[in-house]
Amino acid sequence: MTRHKPAPESTVEPIPGTPEEQMNAVYRLTLNWTRQLERSRIAEYTELLNRPWRLIWLNVLSGTARGVGVAIGFTFFAATIIYVLQVLGALNLPIIGDYIADIVRIVQRQLELNTY
Repeated sequence: MTRHKPAPESTVEPIPGTPEEQMNAVYRLTLNWTRQLERSRIAEYTELLNRPWRLIWLNVLSGTARGVGVAIGFTFFAATIIYVLQVLGALNLPIIGDYIADIVRIVQRQLELNTY
């Protein structure tokens, strides 16, 4: 004969108070849950999952917007770096100036080659 382990006791504590207070507590808890679900916009998400073409279209648009944003950001970043290097190269610092001038020339040649 095998012995069974006793079932663990419930970790949920009963709500103290009168039945009316218990119902009010359950009502408040349920109301809190519904507000959290509404804030999470779960209904809109499930509606979007039921319309796969709309989901694909929104993902294409968001991916395109991210790509354009990255391209614009990198362009500004690279232009700023090149400008700073040109300014430092114009200062004629002994070793650093020659090194920076070489980098600027290389970048400008690459840009000229890519535009044709």
